[in-house]
Amino acid sequence: MRYQFTGKIDIADFLGKAKTIPVIDVRSPSEFKTGHIPGSVNIPLFDDNSRKEVGIRYKKAGRIKAVIKGLELIGPELPGKLEAAIKEAVDEKLLVYCWRGGMRSETMAWLFSMGGIDTGVLEGGYKSYRNYILGKLSANRKMILLGGLTGSGKTLILNQIMKGGEQVVDLEALANHKGSAFGALGQAPQPTTEHFTNLLFNELDRLDPLKPVWLEDESRNIGTVFMPDKFFLNMQINPSIVLLMDIKTRIPRLLEEYSVYPQEELEEGIMKISRRLGGEKTTEAIRAVRNKDFARAIEITLDYYDKAYLYSLEKKPGRNIHYIATDTDNVEANSARVLETARKIAW
Repeated sequence: MRYQFTGKIDIADFLGKAKTIPVIDVRSPSEFKTGHIPGSVNIPLFDDNSRKEVGIRYKKAGRIKAVIKGLELIGPELPGKLEAAIKEAVDEKLLVYCWRGGMRSETMAWLFSMGGIDTGVLEGGYKSYRNYILGKLSANRKMILLGGLTGSGKTLILNQIMKGGEQVVDLEALANHKGSAFGALGQAPQPTTEHFTNLLFNELDRLDPLKPVWLEDESRNIGTVFMPDKFFLNMQINPSIVLLMDIKTRIPRLLEEYSVYPQEELEEGIMKISRRLGGEKTTEAIRAVRNKDFARAIEITLDYYDKAYLYSLEKKPGRNIHYIATDTDNVEANSARVLETARKIAW
């Protein structure tokens, strides 16, 4: 059998093929860490230092000298890169991309083909992927936002209705953050905003665009991660279902969730909102944490979050908002109420 470089593939076709063919990102490790096509594996042509060195040579001496320097740097590493690619290939096939779909991906495609791998290269590279997904995320689509006061069990409700067949994207899970000053507790490090966008597109691309997708009603940022502007604006014009639940009903769930964290981390979270709480409330909340009176500390911070959230709802013009007052934190019962309300939404 004769193996060869398969050629350039446009982004739509590339993503279709990527459902069954492994994808290799040949950019440097730092580029990959900043953002990559979800599911891709990093087999870099250059490491970060080598890439910088070749770039300097290009600026000072031109393309040919840079190419020669690049070959000098990577020559001894080529066997290992090929072995890594062979391990990743499925049915002797791979897909490859670099930043623009140029020299780096073509070089690695040639190398992989020498190992008997049919290799397709993304035309326009990662840059074309980013343009493509940002365009897709800018398009209007039906959404239902689940809002509510902190501690209402929104994530649990979304998981419950997803089990019943609804389309759900968990924004906080993608961002590794629960959205509040305490949202990083117990979470893995957050992705970059760039990679969060990649993950968001990847989740939405799996869903039926003709059916509504459920999302939690979030601020523009979730921790350090920001949602794409047009996607966030689209969220604002879609209907919201808002749970209203008494503080006393919410405290037990929050106690179970947050009282397990170290005192220092809880105090750090309180200090993040100290300017909004005011000096007296901040001091009281920290004293409550130190005395292990977590219920009182939660009550103080909830007072701030409740006022801030209700104020934000008032500031969203033209929103189709449906309020549900509930006196229970039972997830099944509240999920049923949410779904019943959703069936009454006029699109």
